[in-house]
Amino acid sequence: MNGDRLAGAIARIKAALGPRGWIAGGDAAEPYLTERRALFRGAAALIARPASTEEVAAVIAICAESGIAVVPQGGNTGLVGGGIAGDDAILLNLGRLNRVRAIDPVNDTITVEAGCVLADVQRAAAEADRLFPLSLGAEGSCQIGGNLSTNAGGTNVLHYGSARALVLGLEVVLADGRLWDGLRALRKDNTGYDLKQLFIGGEGTLGVITAAVLKLFPRPRAVETAFAGVADPAAAVALFTHVRAALGDALTACELIPRIAMDFTLRHIPDTRDPLDAPHPQYVLLEASYLAGDAGRAGALAEALGAAIEAGIARDATVAASGEQARAIWRLREGMVEAQRPEGRSISHDVSVPLARVADMIEAATAAVNARVPGARVVAFGHLGDGNIHFNISQPEGADGAAFMARREEVNRVVLDIVAGLGGSFSAEHGVGRLKRDDLARYRPEVEREMMAAIKAALDPQGILNPGKVVP
Repeated sequence: MNGDRLAGAIARIKAALGPRGWIAGGDAAEPYLTERRALFRGAAALIARPASTEEVAAVIAICAESGIAVVPQGGNTGLVGGGIAGDDAILLNLGRLNRVRAIDPVNDTITVEAGCVLADVQRAAAEADRLFPLSLGAEGSCQIGGNLSTNAGGTNVLHYGSARALVLGLEVVLADGRLWDGLRALRKDNTGYDLKQLFIGGEGTLGVITAAVLKLFPRPRAVETAFAGVADPAAAVALFTHVRAALGDALTACELIPRIAMDFTLRHIPDTRDPLDAPHPQYVLLEASYLAGDAGRAGALAEALGAAIEAGIARDATVAASGEQARAIWRLREGMVEAQRPEGRSISHDVSVPLARVADMIEAATAAVNARVPGARVVAFGHLGDGNIHFNISQPEGADGAAFMARREEVNRVVLDIVAGLGGSFSAEHGVGRLKRDDLARYRPEVEREMMAAIKAALDPQGILNPGKVVP
């Protein structure tokens, strides 16, 4: 990179954004440069913090004219290094684009800017007596632009779908600084290619999302939360299919929790307790949501669980009797990742397989990992209802953490080869970013990779948008 060209572009960007719109380094830059799991350490020639779509377009236009890389970033809560920049790149943080532009309760839509924190979008929807269902652990700090750019998943995918299913329209700044205004609030629009889908899950490699029209839903009037103990993952799948058959669309969440994760959580997360009287090898957290007209169905989850116990599918179960009890059950699920940290280093996988193969995957991958790394502690948990399992592996007790992590690539191949053989995906909801770029090259067919490369070349011919991410 020509130093004078970079310096000239930085001066122009500073002028375009004003003194509040950029950070040049020092302690103020630290939150933007460190990846959440500390797997990547970033840098940046400048951190740009535009406050409007027009300012985003100005920054990208300057970078395009100068041939300078631009790395978009939301709340910096990603887990695959997708928002990490290099020394000669402009880090484009969207946090100041944080307005709710409009809410339309009749059309059940909300129009928000990319820097809106997910929890704030949920809150704005609730104030209009509506539900925005995207929900994940980082919702208090992640931003909607990043959620859409990574096609975020979370706990409600079973009923409402991933981020991709919740978008009607987008506003996007393209690689040359032009603005595509696709902020349409239409539920039926059959006029050619669905261009917005290129940018949802594109991780900022094709364009920068600056605003979105999102779907809203009626707020549930009653919610039931239950916790059941089962013998193994196969029994967990059987319980899910049993309850889904009984409740249909009212079943909105189904999470798998292994006993080892419970032990970690009870040991390290304050104010947690086992909801059942005796330990079980696996647990299933279930939630059912009812609309106003379905209020008479409240109690259906307990009835379905009772039938499952009688049939030998579940060993024991409890249904929360209050909101406080429901929150305590969810705290067990939400605390698992945090509870793994005191147990040492962890090799993590975010995989998915068809529901019928979940138990096969967990069994085969666990056996293969234990054969390679004796004493490794497999913590396979997650979104059972949509086939997304977080297959995490904690280091053996007393092992050297650095030596364990040095085997990450070896362990990855063992796990991901099994997942691929079962028709699964190496990234279910976290995206590809930098961390999994080589996995995409290994596990996606050549023709698919060529199609991705062709789209990238067409929309970003200079390769300045989030270079080195997603496309090998």
